[in-house]
Amino acid sequence: MIQARYHFPQAFLWGTATSSHQVEGDNRDNDWWDWEQEADRILHGHKSGKACDWWAGRWAEDFDRAAESFQNAHRMSIEWSRVEPSPAVWDEAAIERYREILLGAVERGLTPMVTLHHFTNPSWVAERGGWLNPEIDKLFKRYVEKVVAALKDIVKIWITINEPNVYAYSAFVDGIFPPGGRDLRTLPTVIRHLIRAHAAAYHAIHRLQPSASVGLAHHYRGFEPVEGILPFNRMIAKFRSRGFNDIFPRAVTDGKIRFLQMRESIPEARGTQDFLGLNYYTKEQVSIQLSKPSAIFQAGGFAGDADLSPTGFIANKPDGFWDALRWAHGYGKPIYVLENGIEDSEDVIRPRYLASHLQKLWHGVNFNWRVKGYFHWTLVDNFEWERGWTQRFGLWALDPRTQERTKRPSADFFAEVCKDNALSSDLVRRFAPEIQDQLFPPRGPAELVERKK
Repeated sequence: MIQARYHFPQAFLWGTATSSHQVEGDNRDNDWWDWEQEADRILHGHKSGKACDWWAGRWAEDFDRAAESFQNAHRMSIEWSRVEPSPAVWDEAAIERYREILLGAVERGLTPMVTLHHFTNPSWVAERGGWLNPEIDKLFKRYVEKVVAALKDIVKIWITINEPNVYAYSAFVDGIFPPGGRDLRTLPTVIRHLIRAHAAAYHAIHRLQPSASVGLAHHYRGFEPVEGILPFNRMIAKFRSRGFNDIFPRAVTDGKIRFLQMRESIPEARGTQDFLGLNYYTKEQVSIQLSKPSAIFQAGGFAGDADLSPTGFIANKPDGFWDALRWAHGYGKPIYVLENGIEDSEDVIRPRYLASHLQKLWHGVNFNWRVKGYFHWTLVDNFEWERGWTQRFGLWALDPRTQERTKRPSADFFAEVCKDNALSSDLVRRFAPEIQDQLFPPRGPAELVERKK
């Protein structure tokens, strides 16, 4: 029986990713808390509530779990509304709490990576128009300067904005994030403001901390055409990919925005990416509906034989992850995989999802692509935005009523990967035997026969 290992480079970062509103609990001064109080905004009327109760201190036990699982890094976010609950009014106690959390990570051997905006805005920012406000870049910069000045002795790696493409579309076109906008005409303004805010934050961080490494978290979604006689499907797949995946990374590379009829130059955004942060979950099929051209912007679907998560939200598509890594490599920057995971409360599909995606990750590393780290989404089940508590992404299960944590088998799987800095055939055999031959092909027919006995 074949014995093999896919080794990763020394000093590779292995961790999990979280965001403030999803884990802290009682984030009462932001637009998402307000959104949750409105009827029919969140599936089944769920609310974040105590979330994972990190603000009350349970971050410590969860960081213990991460450290005991041989993780050496953690990606988390700062909640703008805690730091600046009112315009230019700073909560120094909240900043000190974040120092405590970050120092707690460092004490446990976890390199902190900090996101400054992860989908939430202070309520007062939302009341001033949020990301439609032409002053938003200045407001965001002021907050960033305060946070970085206070935490730069602990944090060396910063993400300015998480998934600006997802945020712009979900909040201003699809209407599932606050403020619930459904007007495509606002999208160019939001895109412009997000890019300017990122650029302002990037330059502010480097003024305060010249040695810092600063980037964005880009959500890459794979799009493939539904097979058929219509050549339009291929055109739609390319259009969707360019519109969803390329706008922001191109803008922070060359300072230019290209979206539909939008052709703008933002010179201050040029070269404002020290690394490319990559979030990848799945790849979907798209097709054109000639009777309903507006459906071009609607979500696609998956093939009938797809390996689906329990709610059908994610298909296990490691080939799409390979496409994402190759796309990221094309920008010529170091790469951090900042989010990758699947919702699976019973932990049935997650082991093979994790194993197959880590193999693709190793292939990228083996091609000498500058992949520096991998952050699994997520450490503990948390509040999943408009989907509430219906999807469970954690290596540890969470009962939000009791705050009880329960380890899933995938936590042990990931722990061994982190410990060995490698994906081994033995590990796949134990946790995802159904894909062992796919990841570690038999040497020949004799071994294949032996395995089938």
